Amino acid sequence: MTARFKDLALDANDHQALADWWCRALGYVRRDSLTGDTRPDDWPVPIVDPAGEGPLIWLNPVPERKTVKNRMHLDVFGDPAELVAMGATLIRARGGDVDWDQLADPEGNEFCVFTPQSLPER
Repeated sequence: MTARFKDLALDANDHQALADWWCRALGYVRRDSLTGDTRPDDWPVPIVDPAGEGPLIWLNPVPERKTVKNRMHLDVFGDPAELVAMGATLIRARGGDVDWDQLADPEGNEFCVFTPQSLPER
């Protein structure tokens, strides 16, 4: 084995606000709320699945804005309409040979939304 998966990382101009947005969207919490740790506001923000099932996601502060399509992205189960109501943007709706919606978070990071018959229980 050359490498082993560790975490996901998303860049953001306002990493604090985007961490809160992804927490609401995924049902995640800030890891520090579980551990009692504190960190300066300008440090990356780790968010986690409180059930311990999903990966750790880091929201990293960067000065530059997103300018091109992501080369890697998140795939999630969910309701595209609810995510849009929360502030996501619909980039491409499912249809034809595409069985998912492509959205962007409030800072433009693309992600795909799959809507199975029923969402996994939390």
